Amino acid sequence: MGSLMSEFERYTVTAALPYANGPVHIGHLAGVYIPADIYVRYLRQRGKDVIYVCGSDEHGVPITIKARQENVSPQVIVDRYHAMIKQSFEAFGISFDIYSRTTSPVHYQTASDFFLTLYRKNEFIEKETEQYYDEEAQQFLADRYITGTCPHCGNERAYGDQCEKCGTSLNATDLINPRSVLSGKTPVLRKTSHWYLPLDKHEPWLRQWILEDHKEWKTNVYGQCKSWLDLGLQPRAVSRDLDWGIPVPLENAKGKVLYVWFDAPIGYISATKELTPHWEKYWKEPKTRLVHFIGKDNIVFHCIVFPAMLKAHGEYILPDNVPANEFLNLEGDKISTSRNWAVWLHEYLQDFPGKEDVLRYVLTANAPETKDNDFTWKDFQTRNNSELVAILGNFVNRAMVLTHKYYGGVVPEVTHIGEYETEIQQQLETLKSCIEDNIENFRFRDALKEYMNIARLGNKYLADTEPWALIKTQPERVKTILNYSLQLAANLAILGEPFLPFTCKKLSQMLQLPASLCWDNAGEVNILSTGHRLGKSELLFEKIEDAVIEKQLEKLHQQKQQSESNGPTAAPQKPAVSYDDFSRMDIRVGTITHAEKVPKTKKLLKLTIDTGIDQRTVVSGIAEYFDPEKIIGQQVCILANLEPREIKGIISHGMILMAEDKDGRLEFVAPVTTVAPGSQVK
Repeated sequence: MGSLMSEFERYTVTAALPYANGPVHIGHLAGVYIPADIYVRYLRQRGKDVIYVCGSDEHGVPITIKARQENVSPQVIVDRYHAMIKQSFEAFGISFDIYSRTTSPVHYQTASDFFLTLYRKNEFIEKETEQYYDEEAQQFLADRYITGTCPHCGNERAYGDQCEKCGTSLNATDLINPRSVLSGKTPVLRKTSHWYLPLDKHEPWLRQWILEDHKEWKTNVYGQCKSWLDLGLQPRAVSRDLDWGIPVPLENAKGKVLYVWFDAPIGYISATKELTPHWEKYWKEPKTRLVHFIGKDNIVFHCIVFPAMLKAHGEYILPDNVPANEFLNLEGDKISTSRNWAVWLHEYLQDFPGKEDVLRYVLTANAPETKDNDFTWKDFQTRNNSELVAILGNFVNRAMVLTHKYYGGVVPEVTHIGEYETEIQQQLETLKSCIEDNIENFRFRDALKEYMNIARLGNKYLADTEPWALIKTQPERVKTILNYSLQLAANLAILGEPFLPFTCKKLSQMLQLPASLCWDNAGEVNILSTGHRLGKSELLFEKIEDAVIEKQLEKLHQQKQQSESNGPTAAPQKPAVSYDDFSRMDIRVGTITHAEKVPKTKKLLKLTIDTGIDQRTVVSGIAEYFDPEKIIGQQVCILANLEPREIKGIISHGMILMAEDKDGRLEFVAPVTTVAPGSQVK
C-alpha cells in the first residue's frame, strides 16, 4: 500500500452529514464516524496533508416534520441538534478539522453558485411533471410527506421515495392508496416545473469509472452501484416545492428550493471553504485523494449522484473511494429512533465518563464492515473486561509496576539479546505492517485485532520469562525483559492512537514519551532510551460490573416502553371510504401450493396460490419472515382483483393480506379453521 499512498500529495476525508433532527447514536458511530476518525488520525501520524470535514445537514423533510411535531420553526430544531451533535463529537474525540452546518451563509452561497454553474452550462433539463398536492394544506408534498402501500411488498407505511421495509426506491406516484402526512387526506396530482440532473446522460462514463476503474471498492458498494447502473439511470430532480431550504437562485423559481440531496454533499465543499482559504487544493488538484465515509443508505448519492454533479461542474476531483459500512443492530433488533431503541452518544458520555475509548474499541471490534452486526451490552462488558482490562491494561500495568519496583521507574539497559527478543522485534515489525495495510484498505476491525496482538505478544513474553521469579537469580536478564516490555508499551502508545486516542495519550504520559514521536518511530524496540524516567503508573481501564450493564439494559427497555406509551399503539385510521369502494374488493381465501425465493432478492417470495378460481402467481415481500418450505399449505386471504403488476420480471396477480404490529412483525391473515379455497371474505 505504500505505493498507493505515494500517489497522493494530500487527502480530503469527509464523513456523512448527520441530520440535525435528533442526536447521534451508536449506529452512526460504527457506520461512519469512528472508521473515518481512525483513518484520519492514522494519516496525520504518517505526516500526510489531510483535512477531515463534516457538518450538520439542516435541510430536508425530516427537519420540517420534527418542527411540525413540536410546533416550532425548523431553525429552532436545527440549532438545538447541531449544538448537541457537535458537542458530542468533540467529547467523544471525533477529530474533525471543521464541523460546519448547511444553514451557514458560506454554504448557501456555495450551493447557489454550484447550481448556477450547472444551469449556465445547460447541465439541467427543465420539465413539467405532475406531483402530489395537499389541497387542505395548500402545498406540494415532498416525498416524505406522502405515505401509502408499497407496490412491491405491500408495506402500508412506505414513503414516497422509499419503502423502508423492502428497501425499494420509489416515486410517490408508485404508491397504492397515497395519503398526505400533513392532513391525512388523499393528495391530488398537480402540474409543477422543476430542474433535473440527467443521470442517464452520465451513465456511460459512470459505468466505466465505477465498474472498470474502481473494482477495488468494497463489495457492498460496488454491488449496489452496479445494480443501479444495470437498471438504467433516470433524470433526478434538483429542486423541490418547499419553504425550508436554499432558494433556487433563479428569477422564475419562486417557492422552490434546492433538493436536499443536491444541497447536502456540497456541504463538504462549503465546510472546506470555511476551514481554509486554500480550499481549492483539497477539491480541485488531481494529486488529492477524496474519500467519503458513509453508511450504506447513502451509497447511491456519493457514488453516482454527487460524482455526476462534480463531473458536470467540471472543476472538481472525483472520489477515489467510498468505504461504506453496513448497519449496526442493537440487542438483536434494528436501531429505531421512533421507538427510542438506541444508545445515544450524549447519554453514553454522561453514563460512562472517561470511557470514551471503551465504546470506540467495542464499535470498531464489532464494526459492520461487510454485513450488519449487533451491539449488545453484554458484549460491551465482555470486551472491556476480557480484552481492554485483561490484555492491554494488564500488560502495560505489569511492565510499569515491575519497572518502578525493581528500577525506581527508570528504563533499564539491555544486557543480552536472545532468540526471544529477536522474535519480538520481527513480530512487532510484521504487526505494524499488518495494521498499516488494514487501515489503508479500510479494514479497521482487522487493524484493531493486529494492534491488540502487540499487547498479547507482551503478555506472553512476561508470562514465559517470569521476571518476578528471575529477579533473584538472573537480575541482568530481568533488565532486558523489562526494557523490551516497555518498548512494546511505547509502540502500543503510538500505534493505538487512531483507535484509542484518550488511552494512548494517558499511556504516553505514563511513559513520558516525547510529543514529537510519530508513526514512523514505531515498529522498533529502541523508542525508550536507557535511563529514561517513567511517569506514575496508573490503570488504563477498569472492570465494568454486572450491575452497570443491567442498568443500561433496563434503561433501554424503559425508553422503548415510554416511547410506545406516548404514541399510538396502532397506525392511525385511514380516510373514510364508501361501502361501494369496499365492495369492489374481491378478497378470497386461498391456499399456498408452492413457494420459492425470487433470485437476486432478499425479501421477495414467488407464491403459487389456489384461489378456488385458478392457480395464480403472487409476489410477496415476506421472505425475511417466512421460509418457503414451511408455508406450503398455509391458507391466506388474497385481494384477488388487484390489478396485475410486474415485480422483478414476474407478473403478480393479487396481494396477500398480512397483519403487521407496531414492531413490524408480520403474520398471515387467515381463517381460524380450514375453509375451501375461493371462500369470499366479507
